[in-house]
Amino acid sequence: MNNRRSFLTKSVAVASALSMPALARAAVAAPHERSLRFYNTHTGETLRTLFWAEGQFIPEALQDINKLLRDHRSNTIATIDPALMLLVNKVSAQFGTNNVIHIISGYRSPETNEKLAAASGGVARHSMHLEGKAIDLRIPGVDLRNVHKAALALKGGGVGYYHNSQFVHMDTGRVRHW
Repeated sequence: MNNRRSFLTKSVAVASALSMPALARAAVAAPHERSLRFYNTHTGETLRTLFWAEGQFIPEALQDINKLLRDHRSNTIATIDPALMLLVNKVSAQFGTNNVIHIISGYRSPETNEKLAAASGGVARHSMHLEGKAIDLRIPGVDLRNVHKAALALKGGGVGYYHNSQFVHMDTGRVRHW
């Protein structure tokens, strides 16, 4: 009887949490859930979202992330690889649970990437940003070298360290670093 009551109580709690909008659920993230807080340095937009719960991604939250990580130059929204959000969450979690991650770059349209590549030797012509599989970020208050080390330790894809520009690049491509 006690197990049944516990099951029913948990079921009601889960149903209640899942009926809330994605933004509201961020405030009640449990240990088996994944949430992120973002600040887009180019647009000034912020997002606090629970993007993964009960073993699956939350589609509405992923749509919110896609919008925030859009190409701000062309206002083009693309699908961001959900696996990238898991990597970002794992890196961020190593430095606390309430970090605001500053986004320098998410998705890039082909036109934007071409312009950036022409202007700088540090932009790949076939960047993972074009596929929504890369992000450039920093975590204020956390030494950039530590963010870089944490990303490298995950071995979840490519990791670049850009000390002068003050960001770390992470992607879900093959494991490599620069």
